[in-house]
Amino acid sequence: MGQAASTVRTSGTWGAARRVAKITALGAGVTAVTALTATGVLIGQARQARRVIPLAEAPPPRGDGLYGAKFPGPPLCLVVLGDSSAAGYGVHRPRETPGALLATGISRRLRRPVRLHRLAVVGCLSAGLRPQVEAALEHEPDLAVILIGGNDVTNRTPLAVAVRYLVDAVRTLRAAGAEVVVGTCPDLGAIQPIKPPLRWLARRWSRQLAAAQTMAVVEAGGWTVSLGDLIGPRFAAEPTRMFAWDRFHPSAEGYAIAAAALLPTTLSALASAGERRVSLAEGHGVPLAEAAQAAARRAGTEVRAAQVAGRDRGPAGRWAQLRHRRPWFGQPRGDEPDPAAPGRPSTSTVEEPA
Repeated sequence: MGQAASTVRTSGTWGAARRVAKITALGAGVTAVTALTATGVLIGQARQARRVIPLAEAPPPRGDGLYGAKFPGPPLCLVVLGDSSAAGYGVHRPRETPGALLATGISRRLRRPVRLHRLAVVGCLSAGLRPQVEAALEHEPDLAVILIGGNDVTNRTPLAVAVRYLVDAVRTLRAAGAEVVVGTCPDLGAIQPIKPPLRWLARRWSRQLAAAQTMAVVEAGGWTVSLGDLIGPRFAAEPTRMFAWDRFHPSAEGYAIAAAALLPTTLSALASAGERRVSLAEGHGVPLAEAAQAAARRAGTEVRAAQVAGRDRGPAGRWAQLRHRRPWFGQPRGDEPDPAAPGRPSTSTVEEPA
């Protein structure tokens, strides 16, 4: 009787185990099928996006030349490096390219001539920055502006690889005496032809790269400005104005907004040449890692290295200064200092707390 009961209990135990195994196998199978289905959806969406977003048909217009020739003094040398967003793909006139917009803004604000050299290449990855940097050094630049990252996201370049090439570029330019401002990876999740769930992944990958770029560039002695979804929120209301004909690259107005976000940081970088750290009072600095994450979430945020109470680093690592700037166009407003006034900082924006 005891043996029979034991046999029954053992049989019941093995039956339960088999049922658990079947359920586990079924769950694993469902998970595998779900993963395969999701992968298939993403691949299909990526192919659809490539069909919807046309390939570059012609190079963007060049804006190279001297800006503000009427102003006295030797010209500042500005070089613009990076990908299609730096080259200005999607516009039709040289004056609408980011380089021309920045050169014009810098010249007018500082009342000095600016000579522009646009070296950016459509389709460039971070790995392609080296030849651009080598060409830039021939011009002995005072300021280098780099816009890069979008193609690294679409090509799924490993984050560490993309950042390493960018850091090499920044360090080389800094060693040559140039100030460096990097517009970090834009938010590709704001591009309408990219549909969910691929759009959600694109946004996540873009922000991860932007945050990593910020930390690496500031450590290397540069400045960063997060571009994020700077023009994305206005797309729904004015899609024909904010994006170019391919619905992927910015329009002339879109580039103008990006340039307006970059301009105050370029002016600050030129004004503080030789001063690698801004001194902040105790309690006003932000750990660089925290600043990078905050900047990736909010477009138009500037990050630079800082000192707090005379120290470069705190318990959480390097100190940074975080500033958010609201782009605008035109002459100084009543609540903004005139950049031409003595002792006043040059800026094209109204600053807001980060």
